[in-house]
Amino acid sequence: MPICFDLDGTLGHFSSGFVLLREALGEVWGETPTVEELRLCRGSTDWEIVDDLHRMRFGRELDEPGYTAYEAACIARFRVTFAPGAQKAQRFAGVLEGMHRLASCHQVWLVSGNAPGLLAFKAEVLGVDAAIPRLGSLPRHDRTDLLRRALRGCPGPHLYVGDRPHDLLAAQAAGMPFVGIGEAVPGDHPCLAPDSEAGHLVAAVEAALKGLP
Repeated sequence: MPICFDLDGTLGHFSSGFVLLREALGEVWGETPTVEELRLCRGSTDWEIVDDLHRMRFGRELDEPGYTAYEAACIARFRVTFAPGAQKAQRFAGVLEGMHRLASCHQVWLVSGNAPGLLAFKAEVLGVDAAIPRLGSLPRHDRTDLLRRALRGCPGPHLYVGDRPHDLLAAQAAGMPFVGIGEAVPGDHPCLAPDSEAGHLVAAVEAALKGLP
């Protein structure tokens, strides 16, 4: 029964993320994608976004070595930007504590649109327990594919905690109930503020699970 958590905007916030993504691609490709090109990207995962930008720039699909090169350049920029004594990531302490409480009695996964290495770095910065498995953006997978991969072979009920409309849409496509963090995903699902206490998150998730058939 995996309870899956998004990372960015759900457990915390890393400012300038898309700036660093564009700078990393500029380093790898020799020319930085524009903000306008970024806005034309349709997906929500690193693979989808970088693949879209690659098609715009070069007229062909991104390949795995190209994705690996982007990932390495992006991780390097995040490590410098968020090094000790430099810019700080914002932690949603109550949500993080709530996730760790849930992990003590349920299977919990991080399922994020970040490239796997970048997801590992961000999870470490936020203080996510290393025992919680991570599943980052994979080639030719959208967010729904990632959720289904995390659920593979596991009996339900399942649940996804996220903060953006694309998180809700992925949960719906995967047949999972949803708990929202923040105000960007209105609806009839439970929705909590980023500064909510741990107990509020645990109660919302447990109530949502109990309401499932």
